[in-house]
Amino acid sequence: MNKTITLKKGEGRVLAAKGAWVFDNEIETQEEGIQNGDIVTILAHNGFPLGQGFINANSKIRIRLLTRDVTKEVDETFIRSQVQRAYAYRKDLMDLSSCRLIFGEADFLPGFIVDKFAGVLVVQSLALGIDPFKLIIVDELTQLLKKDGIIVTGVFERSDAKVREHEGLQKFKGFISEPFEPQVEIIENGVKLLVDVKDGQKTGFFLDQKFNRAAIHKLVKGKEVLDCFTHTGSFGLNAAVHGATHVTAIDISQSAIDQAILNAKLNGVEDKMTFLVDDVFEALPVMVQKQVKYDVVILDPPSFAKSRDALKNALKGYRDINTQAIKLVKDQGYLVTASCTSFVTPDLFKETIEKASKDAHRRIRLVESRFQSFDHPVLWGDENTPYLKFYIFQVIDEQ
Repeated sequence: MNKTITLKKGEGRVLAAKGAWVFDNEIETQEEGIQNGDIVTILAHNGFPLGQGFINANSKIRIRLLTRDVTKEVDETFIRSQVQRAYAYRKDLMDLSSCRLIFGEADFLPGFIVDKFAGVLVVQSLALGIDPFKLIIVDELTQLLKKDGIIVTGVFERSDAKVREHEGLQKFKGFISEPFEPQVEIIENGVKLLVDVKDGQKTGFFLDQKFNRAAIHKLVKGKEVLDCFTHTGSFGLNAAVHGATHVTAIDISQSAIDQAILNAKLNGVEDKMTFLVDDVFEALPVMVQKQVKYDVVILDPPSFAKSRDALKNALKGYRDINTQAIKLVKDQGYLVTASCTSFVTPDLFKETIEKASKDAHRRIRLVESRFQSFDHPVLWGDENTPYLKFYIFQVIDEQ
């Protein structure tokens, strides 16, 4: 029988709105003897049961919800069932060659992520309560994939994010299978990519933009393209492979550009691509001053805000780079722009782009609005699961 915690009167609004977290300032009382990582039953102030989750006094997110059913026993069988449900969802909707198989709270396995790159699984365990179930989750996924004729050739853990320390856990990065070559080749949208699962950012590659990268194919044939924040070249490579005449790709990281160059050679498009190691915020105004123009300009920056306190500066950053990018687009060319900052809502991002177009003294016409790939599902009512905003605009000079 779980021990219980009781929320303050008027608290638990996030949970009641179908969110997945209880914060430290929402708790009124808790039974004695509760240890960090324990499964607890969450009660409203009037004793009404709201669900079960694991607790951690080290974190401002005091409880992460596992299930709203208080009658279920959270054990190995339960965890395997959650994995099976997450896998079935991907199997219905995705090409499983490379995709996110587990997406934390959106799959009711909070704080846990599994990305699949070809035959390799990359695991991130970011919360104390889920950590003991790590090998069970990996085993269940391995068995499910095997039933569908997909063999897992290796597993690497990338639990090296700072949030681990906030949870009272040590960072960890290493093999949890027999060692293998950590440079893994995948194919996405007809583009070959080397993914560095050991030393690449996060799990090694950003799978959430898969279908957004495919969405630019129709724009780039015969076009000059500028790809900003290219990282390991994913958008630029999609443009080059699918018909762009030339792609200029910029990133501040030399190691990312080195990987992008390898990816260009892998696809035989190195002669169509120019790579620059530079700060996009400094490079774009120089291009504007030189009156350089492109048919398509792509902005796929990293997150600009890790907390709400940084939101104001994040919005200024988005406004500045989008203003410069719009200035660089030829008449009737296209701006492709994204934000992965979760604190920047779709309405805020839309408002920021509108301000940028006014600052650039140019009109923009919406072509398409998109979000994260559906292997990163949005749990309706949980404001923390939708985070990626993606727009394609045509830039037009008024006649």
